[in-house]
Amino acid sequence: MDKPLREVAGTFTALYESMTDQSVAERLRACGPWVKAMLRRMLPLSAVDTLPTGLRFVVIDASSIQAPGAKGTDHRLHIAMDLVSLEFLEVLVSDVHTGETLKHFTLAPGDVVVADRGYAQCQGMRAAVQQGAALIVRLNPFSVVLSDAAGEPLELCTVLKRQKMATLRTLPVVLHAAGGQHEVRGWVHAYRLNAEQANRARQKCRQGHKKGTPNAESLLLAGWVLVFTTLSPAVLSAQTIMALYRCRWQVEIAIKRWKSILDVDALRAKAQSPLAEVWLHGKLLYALMLQRRTRRQLGDTWSRLDQERMATWWRVWGMLKDEIAPMITGALFWKAEAWAACLQVLAERPRRRKLQQLPPEVIAVLYRCDASKPEGVPMAA
Repeated sequence: MDKPLREVAGTFTALYESMTDQSVAERLRACGPWVKAMLRRMLPLSAVDTLPTGLRFVVIDASSIQAPGAKGTDHRLHIAMDLVSLEFLEVLVSDVHTGETLKHFTLAPGDVVVADRGYAQCQGMRAAVQQGAALIVRLNPFSVVLSDAAGEPLELCTVLKRQKMATLRTLPVVLHAAGGQHEVRGWVHAYRLNAEQANRARQKCRQGHKKGTPNAESLLLAGWVLVFTTLSPAVLSAQTIMALYRCRWQVEIAIKRWKSILDVDALRAKAQSPLAEVWLHGKLLYALMLQRRTRRQLGDTWSRLDQERMATWWRVWGMLKDEIAPMITGALFWKAEAWAACLQVLAERPRRRKLQQLPPEVIAVLYRCDASKPEGVPMAA
C-alpha cells in the first residue's frame, strides 16, 4: 500500500493507539532485516519439477527502480521465474552498481537458464554452468570472444553472410572472456531474419546506438537472432531452443504487471536510505502475497505455460489487490472514537508558512450579520 507515513500513523491510531509518523518511520527502519527474512521464507528454491525431460526452465531478468526526482537508476531488481508455473523463485534487490549477471542466482542440476543478451557474459555463464545449470542465452557477439570447437577464432560475419533468409543454422562454439578466462562450450543457433524484419532490426540498432553510427559488423549481425545454449541439439533441437527463448518475454510481462498494478517502480523514499530498502522488500512481499492468494483462489495449475491458458494475471491481480487492501489497512475496524486522535496525528506541524486561508475581508462579507438573521449564520454575498 502506497501511503504517506502520516496516513500510516493515522491508520494505526484508528486501529490501536495514537502514533506519530516519526514513530512509524523508526519502526520501519528497524524492521528491515525482518522484511528481508520474510521475503526469503516466501521464496524457497523449490525442487526441480518432474517434466518429461527432467528439466526446469528458469527465466532470469532485471529491472531498474528510480527514487523520486532521480534521472537515472537507483536500485535494481534481479528476478528468477519458473517458466512453466510462472512462479517467482528468487528476487534480489541491489544498488545501481550491481549489474546483471547469472552469479546472483542459486541454480541446480536440471535447471535451464533462459536470459537475454545482458547476461551473455562468460564469467556469469561459467558460474551458472559450474552449479550444474544449462544455458539458453541471447548472444551478444561483442561481449565475448568466439572460437570454433577446435579453438580457432570464429568470425560470425564471415561464417553467416552466405546463409539464406528465414533459415536456421547451428554452430558449435567456445566462448571466452576478453582476458581468455571463463571458457564456456556450447552451440549458437543463428536464425536469419527476412528482409523486412532485418530492416526493422537495423533501424532499431541505429536508434539505440549512443554515439555516432554503428559499425558495419553490428548492422550486419542485427539481421540475425543469435541464441547460445549449452544443451546439445540431440537434447533440444534448434527450433525448440528458439521457441523457448521467445517465451522469455513472460518475465518482462511479470515485471510490467508489478509496476502497473503495484507501482513497484514508484519508490517513495530517498535512494540508498534504509526506508528505500524496506519499501522495496515490502513491495516484493506484497507481490508474493498476491501470487499466493491467486493460486489459493484459482488453483496451482491456473495460468501455467504448459497448457492453454484462460486468462492472464492482470485482471485477477487487480481484483485481489482491491480485496487485500482493507485487510492491510483494517478500514472495516477503525474505531469511530479514535478520529479526534487521528486528526491530531494527521495535522500539519507548525511551520513558517501557514496554511492558506481566505482574506479577513472576504470572511467578513461571507459571515456578516443581519438583524433579521441569527448571529453567525452565513449569508450570500
